[in-house]
Amino acid sequence: MKEAADNSVDILIVTRESQIREDLTRWLNAEGYHCMASVEPAEAWTILQENDLSLVIADLEPPELDVDFLTKTREKFPDVGVTALTDFDNRETAVQALKAGAYGYLLKPLEETEVVNSVSNALLCHRTAAIQQREKDLVLRLVWAVEWRDEATDDHIRRVGLYSAALAKALNWEKQRIDEIELAATMHDIGKVAVADGIQLRAERLTKEEFAVVRKHTQIGARILDGSRFSLLRMAREIALNHHEKWDGSGYPKGLVGEKIPESARIVAIADVYDVLSIPRIYRPAHSEEDVLDIMKAGRDQHYDPRIFDCFLDLLPEFQRIRTEISLD
Repeated sequence: MKEAADNSVDILIVTRESQIREDLTRWLNAEGYHCMASVEPAEAWTILQENDLSLVIADLEPPELDVDFLTKTREKFPDVGVTALTDFDNRETAVQALKAGAYGYLLKPLEETEVVNSVSNALLCHRTAAIQQREKDLVLRLVWAVEWRDEATDDHIRRVGLYSAALAKALNWEKQRIDEIELAATMHDIGKVAVADGIQLRAERLTKEEFAVVRKHTQIGARILDGSRFSLLRMAREIALNHHEKWDGSGYPKGLVGEKIPESARIVAIADVYDVLSIPRIYRPAHSEEDVLDIMKAGRDQHYDPRIFDCFLDLLPEFQRIRTEISLD
Protein backbone atom coordinates (compact mmCIF):
# COMPACT_ATOMS: atom_id res chain seq x y z
CA MET A 1 0.00 0.00 0.00
CA LYS A 2 1.31 3.43 -0.95
CA GLU A 3 2.29 5.62 1.99
CA ALA A 4 0.20 8.79 2.29
CA ALA A 5 1.82 12.07 1.39
CA ASP A 6 2.86 14.59 4.03
CA ASN A 7 -0.39 16.32 5.02
CA SER A 8 1.53 19.52 5.76
CA VAL A 9 1.95 20.05 2.01
CA ASP A 10 -0.43 22.70 0.69
CA ILE A 11 -1.13 22.88 -3.05
CA LEU A 12 -2.86 25.67 -4.93
CA ILE A 13 -4.76 24.76 -8.11
CA VAL A 14 -5.36 27.69 -10.47
CA THR A 15 -7.79 27.02 -13.33
CA ARG A 16 -11.12 28.26 -14.64
CA GLU A 17 -12.31 24.72 -15.45
CA SER A 18 -14.46 23.50 -12.58
CA GLN A 19 -14.13 19.82 -13.51
CA ILE A 20 -10.33 20.05 -13.44
CA ARG A 21 -10.46 21.79 -10.05
CA GLU A 22 -12.71 19.07 -8.70
CA ASP A 23 -10.66 16.20 -10.14
CA LEU A 24 -7.29 17.54 -8.99
CA THR A 25 -8.60 18.36 -5.53
CA ARG A 26 -10.16 14.91 -5.11
CA TRP A 27 -7.15 12.99 -6.39
CA LEU A 28 -4.56 14.96 -4.42
CA ASN A 29 -6.57 15.11 -1.20
CA ALA A 30 -6.80 11.31 -1.41
CA GLU A 31 -2.98 11.24 -1.41
CA GLY A 32 -2.84 13.25 1.80
CA TYR A 33 -2.19 16.69 0.35
CA HIS A 34 -4.25 19.74 1.27
CA CYS A 35 -5.58 21.53 -1.83
CA MET A 36 -6.90 25.03 -2.35
CA ALA A 37 -8.33 26.29 -5.63
CA SER A 38 -8.52 29.60 -7.44
CA VAL A 39 -10.10 30.77 -10.68
CA GLU A 40 -8.27 34.06 -11.34
CA PRO A 41 -4.64 35.22 -10.88
CA ALA A 42 -5.62 38.03 -8.48
CA GLU A 43 -7.25 35.54 -6.13
CA ALA A 44 -4.24 33.23 -6.51
CA TRP A 45 -1.88 36.03 -5.43
CA THR A 46 -3.95 36.58 -2.29
CA ILE A 47 -3.86 32.88 -1.42
CA LEU A 48 -0.10 32.76 -2.03
CA GLN A 49 0.46 35.72 0.27
CA GLU A 50 -1.71 34.38 3.07
CA ASN A 51 -0.70 30.71 3.08
CA ASP A 52 2.46 28.64 3.40
CA LEU A 53 2.19 26.79 0.10
CA SER A 54 4.47 24.13 -1.33
CA LEU A 55 3.26 23.94 -4.94
CA VAL A 56 1.12 25.82 -7.48
CA ILE A 57 -0.51 23.94 -10.37
CA ALA A 58 -1.44 26.58 -12.96
CA ASP A 59 -3.64 25.95 -15.97
CA LEU A 60 -1.99 28.13 -18.64
CA GLU A 61 -4.98 29.83 -20.25
CA PRO A 62 -4.10 33.11 -22.03
CA PRO A 63 -4.23 35.96 -21.54
CA GLU A 64 -4.36 36.06 -17.73
CA LEU A 65 -2.89 32.64 -17.03
CA ASP A 66 0.16 32.20 -19.22
CA VAL A 67 3.85 31.44 -18.79
CA ASP A 68 4.39 34.92 -17.33
CA PHE A 69 2.17 33.90 -14.42
CA LEU A 70 4.59 31.07 -13.60
CA THR A 71 7.59 33.39 -13.97
CA LYS A 72 6.10 35.98 -11.62
CA THR A 73 5.15 33.28 -9.12
CA ARG A 74 8.74 31.98 -9.05
CA GLU A 75 10.07 35.53 -8.62
CA LYS A 76 7.65 36.66 -5.92
CA PHE A 77 7.41 33.34 -4.07
CA PRO A 78 10.76 31.52 -4.53
CA ASP A 79 9.92 29.04 -1.78
CA VAL A 80 6.92 27.76 -3.76
CA GLY A 81 7.33 25.21 -6.54
CA VAL A 82 5.30 25.50 -9.73
CA THR A 83 4.00 23.05 -12.32
CA ALA A 84 2.02 23.75 -15.48
CA LEU A 85 -1.22 22.40 -16.90
CA THR A 86 -1.95 22.82 -20.61
CA ASP A 87 -3.77 21.30 -23.57
CA PHE A 88 -2.37 18.18 -25.22
CA ASP A 89 -1.86 20.01 -28.53
CA ASN A 90 0.06 22.84 -26.88
CA ARG A 91 3.34 21.19 -25.96
CA GLU A 92 5.26 24.35 -26.92
CA THR A 93 3.67 26.14 -23.98
CA ALA A 94 4.69 23.27 -21.73
CA VAL A 95 8.31 23.59 -22.85
CA GLN A 96 8.18 27.36 -22.23
CA ALA A 97 6.84 26.66 -18.76
CA LEU A 98 9.83 24.43 -17.97
CA LYS A 99 12.16 27.21 -19.13
CA ALA A 100 10.30 29.60 -16.83
CA GLY A 101 11.11 27.43 -13.82
CA ALA A 102 8.25 24.92 -13.68
CA TYR A 103 9.23 21.54 -12.25
CA GLY A 104 6.92 19.68 -14.61
CA TYR A 105 3.76 19.89 -16.69
CA LEU A 106 0.48 18.04 -17.12
CA LEU A 107 -1.33 17.63 -20.43
CA LYS A 108 -5.11 17.51 -20.75
CA PRO A 109 -7.08 15.30 -20.56
CA LEU A 110 -5.80 14.47 -17.10
CA GLU A 111 -5.21 10.98 -15.74
CA GLU A 112 -5.10 10.40 -11.99
CA THR A 113 -1.92 8.31 -11.80
CA GLU A 114 -0.03 10.75 -14.02
CA VAL A 115 -1.18 13.70 -11.90
CA VAL A 116 -0.12 12.06 -8.63
CA ASN A 117 3.29 11.07 -9.99
CA SER A 118 3.89 14.48 -11.54
CA VAL A 119 3.01 16.31 -8.33
CA SER A 120 5.24 13.99 -6.30
CA ASN A 121 8.15 14.57 -8.68
CA ALA A 122 7.60 18.34 -8.71
CA LEU A 123 7.62 18.49 -4.91
CA LEU A 124 10.78 16.35 -4.76
CA CYS A 125 12.54 18.57 -7.30
CA HIS A 126 11.50 21.70 -5.42
CA ARG A 127 12.67 20.34 -2.07
CA THR A 128 16.01 19.30 -3.62
CA ALA A 129 16.45 22.77 -5.11
CA ALA A 130 15.63 24.35 -1.75
CA ILE A 131 18.25 22.20 0.00
CA GLN A 132 20.84 23.09 -2.65
CA GLN A 133 20.06 26.79 -2.20
CA ARG A 134 20.51 26.52 1.57
CA GLU A 135 23.83 24.75 1.05
CA LYS A 136 24.91 27.47 -1.39
CA ASP A 137 23.98 30.21 1.05
CA LEU A 138 25.86 28.43 3.84
CA VAL A 139 29.05 28.03 1.76
CA LEU A 140 28.99 31.66 0.64
CA ARG A 141 28.48 32.96 4.17
CA LEU A 142 31.30 30.81 5.52
CA VAL A 143 33.64 32.00 2.76
CA TRP A 144 32.66 35.61 3.39
CA ALA A 145 33.34 35.09 7.09
CA VAL A 146 36.82 33.77 6.31
CA GLU A 147 37.60 36.70 4.00
CA TRP A 148 35.73 39.49 5.80
CA ARG A 149 38.86 41.65 6.06
CA ASP A 150 38.63 42.76 2.43
CA GLU A 151 35.52 44.84 1.67
CA ALA A 152 35.69 43.91 -2.04
CA THR A 153 35.65 40.17 -1.32
CA ASP A 154 31.90 39.51 -0.98
CA ASP A 155 30.92 40.51 -4.49
CA HIS A 156 34.23 39.29 -5.93
CA ILE A 157 33.73 35.69 -4.86
CA ARG A 158 30.13 35.69 -6.13
CA ARG A 159 31.20 37.00 -9.52
CA VAL A 160 34.08 34.53 -9.80
CA GLY A 161 31.65 31.70 -9.09
CA LEU A 162 29.19 32.91 -11.72
CA TYR A 163 31.92 33.57 -14.31
CA SER A 164 33.32 30.09 -13.73
CA ALA A 165 29.91 28.46 -14.09
CA ALA A 166 29.32 30.35 -17.36
CA LEU A 167 32.64 29.11 -18.74
CA ALA A 168 32.00 25.54 -17.60
CA LYS A 169 28.58 25.58 -19.29
CA ALA A 170 30.10 26.87 -22.54
CA LEU A 171 32.68 24.07 -22.31
CA ASN A 172 29.83 21.53 -22.15
CA TRP A 173 30.30 20.43 -18.57
CA GLU A 174 27.52 18.35 -17.02
CA LYS A 175 24.90 20.26 -15.04
CA GLN A 176 26.01 18.90 -11.66
CA ARG A 177 29.64 19.93 -12.24
CA ILE A 178 28.56 23.39 -13.42
CA ASP A 179 26.64 23.85 -10.18
CA GLU A 180 29.64 22.60 -8.21
CA ILE A 181 32.17 24.94 -9.80
CA GLU A 182 29.91 27.92 -9.13
CA LEU A 183 30.36 27.20 -5.43
CA ALA A 184 33.84 25.66 -5.50
CA ALA A 185 35.26 28.71 -7.27
CA THR A 186 34.18 30.96 -4.41
CA MET A 187 36.65 29.10 -2.17
CA HIS A 188 39.70 29.69 -4.39
CA ASP A 189 41.39 32.05 -1.91
CA ILE A 190 40.22 30.41 1.31
CA GLY A 191 43.87 29.82 2.31
CA LYS A 192 44.35 33.58 2.72
CA VAL A 193 42.79 33.20 6.15
CA ALA A 194 46.34 32.37 7.27
CA VAL A 195 47.90 35.48 5.67
CA ALA A 196 48.40 38.32 8.15
CA ASP A 197 46.48 41.58 7.68
CA GLY A 198 49.75 43.48 7.61
CA ILE A 199 50.67 41.68 4.40
CA GLN A 200 47.31 41.08 2.77
CA LEU A 201 46.01 44.64 3.21
CA ARG A 202 49.26 46.50 2.59
CA ALA A 203 49.07 49.36 0.10
CA GLU A 204 52.80 49.30 -0.64
CA ARG A 205 54.53 46.78 -2.88
CA LEU A 206 55.29 43.53 -1.06
CA THR A 207 58.84 42.39 -0.45
CA LYS A 208 60.06 39.12 -1.93
CA GLU A 209 59.70 37.46 1.46
CA GLU A 210 56.16 38.78 1.95
CA PHE A 211 55.07 37.62 -1.49
CA ALA A 212 56.42 34.17 -0.66
CA VAL A 213 54.06 34.15 2.33
CA VAL A 214 51.11 35.15 0.14
CA ARG A 215 51.90 32.37 -2.34
CA LYS A 216 51.46 29.80 0.43
CA HIS A 217 47.72 30.50 0.49
CA THR A 218 47.26 27.96 -2.32
CA GLN A 219 48.72 25.11 -0.27
CA ILE A 220 47.02 26.25 2.93
CA GLY A 221 43.67 26.36 1.12
CA ALA A 222 44.24 22.85 -0.18
CA ARG A 223 44.98 21.60 3.35
CA ILE A 224 41.82 23.26 4.69
CA LEU A 225 39.74 21.49 2.04
CA ASP A 226 41.66 18.21 2.04
CA GLY A 227 40.16 14.81 2.77
CA SER A 228 36.50 15.36 1.90
CA ARG A 229 34.47 12.64 0.19
CA PHE A 230 32.16 15.26 -1.37
CA SER A 231 32.86 16.09 -5.02
CA LEU A 232 32.15 19.79 -4.43
CA LEU A 233 34.89 20.09 -1.83
CA ARG A 234 37.27 17.94 -3.86
CA MET A 235 36.84 20.37 -6.74
CA ALA A 236 37.26 23.32 -4.37
CA ARG A 237 40.53 21.81 -3.17
CA GLU A 238 41.97 21.41 -6.68
CA ILE A 239 40.97 24.99 -7.49
CA ALA A 240 42.44 26.43 -4.29
CA LEU A 241 45.72 24.61 -4.91
CA ASN A 242 46.08 25.23 -8.65
CA HIS A 243 44.37 28.51 -9.63
CA HIS A 244 47.74 30.31 -9.75
CA GLU A 245 49.34 27.72 -12.02
CA LYS A 246 50.03 28.99 -15.55
CA TRP A 247 49.67 27.30 -18.92
CA ASP A 248 53.41 27.65 -19.69
CA GLY A 249 54.51 26.26 -16.31
CA SER A 250 55.58 29.56 -14.76
CA GLY A 251 52.92 29.55 -12.07
CA TYR A 252 52.84 28.24 -8.50
CA PRO A 253 52.91 26.24 -6.28
CA LYS A 254 54.10 23.31 -8.46
CA GLY A 255 54.83 24.86 -11.84
CA LEU A 256 52.36 22.58 -13.63
CA VAL A 257 52.22 22.84 -17.42
CA GLY A 258 49.22 22.82 -19.78
CA GLU A 259 46.59 20.17 -19.23
CA LYS A 260 48.34 18.88 -16.13
CA ILE A 261 46.58 21.81 -14.47
CA PRO A 262 43.02 20.70 -13.58
CA GLU A 263 40.48 22.25 -15.96
CA SER A 264 38.52 23.67 -13.04
CA ALA A 265 41.59 25.67 -11.96
CA ARG A 266 42.24 26.83 -15.54
CA ILE A 267 38.69 28.17 -15.66
CA VAL A 268 38.94 29.94 -12.31
CA ALA A 269 42.32 31.45 -13.24
CA ILE A 270 40.61 33.40 -16.03
CA ALA A 271 37.51 34.30 -14.00
CA ASP A 272 39.60 35.45 -11.04
CA VAL A 273 42.05 37.62 -13.00
CA TYR A 274 39.27 39.24 -15.04
CA ASP A 275 37.50 40.28 -11.87
CA VAL A 276 40.58 41.26 -9.84
CA LEU A 277 41.82 43.57 -12.58
CA SER A 278 38.38 45.21 -12.70
CA ILE A 279 38.28 45.89 -8.95
CA PRO A 280 39.95 48.88 -7.25
CA ARG A 281 42.57 47.58 -4.83
CA ILE A 282 44.34 49.23 -1.92
CA TYR A 283 47.47 49.57 -4.02
CA ARG A 284 45.85 50.64 -7.37
CA PRO A 285 42.62 51.84 -9.01
CA ALA A 286 40.47 49.53 -11.13
CA HIS A 287 41.53 49.01 -14.73
CA SER A 288 39.19 49.90 -17.56
CA GLU A 289 37.54 47.05 -19.46
CA GLU A 290 39.76 47.78 -22.45
CA ASP A 291 42.92 47.62 -20.33
CA VAL A 292 41.74 44.44 -18.60
CA LEU A 293 41.30 42.69 -21.94
CA ASP A 294 44.62 43.97 -23.30
CA ILE A 295 46.46 42.69 -20.22
CA MET A 296 44.76 39.31 -20.36
CA LYS A 297 45.17 38.83 -24.12
CA ALA A 298 48.92 39.25 -23.65
CA GLY A 299 48.84 36.14 -21.45
CA ARG A 300 46.69 33.95 -23.72
CA ASP A 301 49.35 31.32 -24.43
CA GLN A 302 51.44 31.85 -21.30
CA HIS A 303 49.09 32.35 -18.37
CA TYR A 304 45.85 30.89 -19.72
CA ASP A 305 44.67 27.80 -21.55
CA PRO A 306 44.14 29.31 -25.04
CA ARG A 307 41.04 27.19 -25.71
CA ILE A 308 39.32 28.34 -22.52
CA PHE A 309 40.55 31.90 -23.02
CA ASP A 310 38.96 32.07 -26.48
CA CYS A 311 35.75 30.76 -24.93
CA PHE A 312 36.02 33.56 -22.34
CA LEU A 313 36.26 36.15 -25.12
CA ASP A 314 33.13 34.74 -26.74
CA LEU A 315 31.34 35.01 -23.39
CA LEU A 316 32.27 38.65 -22.68
CA PRO A 317 28.65 39.87 -22.96
CA GLU A 318 27.66 37.32 -20.30
CA PHE A 319 30.57 38.35 -18.06
CA GLN A 320 29.57 41.99 -18.46
CA ARG A 321 25.98 41.14 -17.56
CA ILE A 322 27.17 39.44 -14.38
CA ARG A 323 29.33 42.46 -13.54
CA THR A 324 26.28 44.69 -13.90
CA GLU A 325 24.10 42.49 -11.71
CA ILE A 326 26.77 41.97 -9.02
CA SER A 327 27.84 45.58 -8.73
CA LEU A 328 31.46 46.64 -8.76
CA ASP A 329 30.63 49.85 -6.88
